[in-house]
Amino acid sequence: MHVVDYRHIIAALRAKPGALANLAYRDALWPRAAYRRAWEALTAAGSPRDAARTMVGLLALAHDRGVEADLAAAIDAGLDVGEPPDLAAMLRRFTPAATAAPEVLVILPPLASFDRLIVLAASEAVS
Repeated sequence: MHVVDYRHIIAALRAKPGALANLAYRDALWPRAAYRRAWEALTAAGSPRDAARTMVGLLALAHDRGVEADLAAAIDAGLDVGEPPDLAAMLRRFTPAATAAPEVLVILPPLASFDRLIVLAASEAVS
């Protein structure tokens, strides 16, 4: 079986996530066994259309955040206890929290101090 790199078609899948349900090479698309298990669990629990939307969301998350392996481990852990993947929960888990930039206080010295430095440097150059 050939493997299709989901990263090459993720943009098309985002545009039409429902297409995943009938994609001819869908079974060759999963980057890890956890994703195949997730697809099977999601289709067993609901409609193929909803499963396709969730799976495209999971693949997009794996792609965008670079968390393919960690996401697979989380999917497996959930499936092992009978919980199908919850896209919203995975997005919360794998999206870094936004942090505010620290406040930076810059105190500029008076310009007259630079004039003194220039005078000192000039006097040392003459010596």
